[in-house]
Amino acid sequence: MTTRAAHGATPRALVVEVTRGCCVESRHRVAAAVFDCAGRPVGVWGATEAPVFPRSAVKPFQAVPLLETGAAERFRLEDAEIAIACGSHEAEQGQIDLVGRWLTRLGLSEADLECGPQGPRDREAAEALVRAGKPPSSIHNNCSGKHAGFLTTALHLGAPTAGYSTADHPVQKRVAEVLGDLAGFDPAVSPIAVDGCGIPTIAMPLTALARAMACLAFPRGLPSPRADALRRIFAAMTAHPRMVAGLGLFDTEAISVVANRLIVKTGAEGVLAAALKEPGLGIALKAEDGAKRAAECAMAALLVRYASPNSETELVLKRYAEQPVLNHAGIQVGLVRIDLP
Repeated sequence: MTTRAAHGATPRALVVEVTRGCCVESRHRVAAAVFDCAGRPVGVWGATEAPVFPRSAVKPFQAVPLLETGAAERFRLEDAEIAIACGSHEAEQGQIDLVGRWLTRLGLSEADLECGPQGPRDREAAEALVRAGKPPSSIHNNCSGKHAGFLTTALHLGAPTAGYSTADHPVQKRVAEVLGDLAGFDPAVSPIAVDGCGIPTIAMPLTALARAMACLAFPRGLPSPRADALRRIFAAMTAHPRMVAGLGLFDTEAISVVANRLIVKTGAEGVLAAALKEPGLGIALKAEDGAKRAAECAMAALLVRYASPNSETELVLKRYAEQPVLNHAGIQVGLVRIDLP
């Protein structure tokens, strides 16, 4: 159900409430857009036409040139490598090993990654570094898989590997073109900034991001190279959800339980996007205050509504749509919840 307000007014945002006891302790406003594969709005809440930086939510589209140019085929990339190129990993050992083997096959090393060092978000990996007395490196960065993809594309194009993260590099120009085409906006006139991993991040409305996710869900009418790239990206992410995020994380859990029919991708600062193969929908949302708990709560509720989950899948999603607030003794004292209009 579309919730556009009359006379062009901004529709009401979704509200995620955090309760403690019988009182509402906090509220998070969430803007969200749901579009079908024909580019038509299905549901709109909040200021979805305002430009936002999608951050890592667009990683599946940043991987399109890797497939579209033939780079993935030339360097014999496996689906797990495609998935981690689209992912924000935790630096789990299996994830780091995968990126390391990929770079070795290219004749490169982690020194060629321009994403910068980042401490592992996986606890075991972080503790292992401490025990070994080693600092984190660029391969531990949650974007190292994406950057390995950029390097692969640069090698295939005969472009320099150094400087691949700058806006004027051929790889980033192709990424911007893909985003503009699929999302239906002009990157040349959009605000641009630098992401945490050093690459350009281009602002776009949530409506544009939702349209792009709908294309990923069902690439109808797109030319063959691009449609094929999107289909393989969707298949790789659904086949290897652990490479998209990590054990126990929202993206990995949602993709795993709605098997082969759903992609979810988190971006920083409360951005989340999803592609639903059936019924061919794209969802994009942002918690205005950047709260991760609010974004996951809202996305889970939207997936329960639009992804047609079975009873078992719905139980998993509702753990995020109705998140318990626990005290330090592990006793529930409140709830993070949302009521969709």
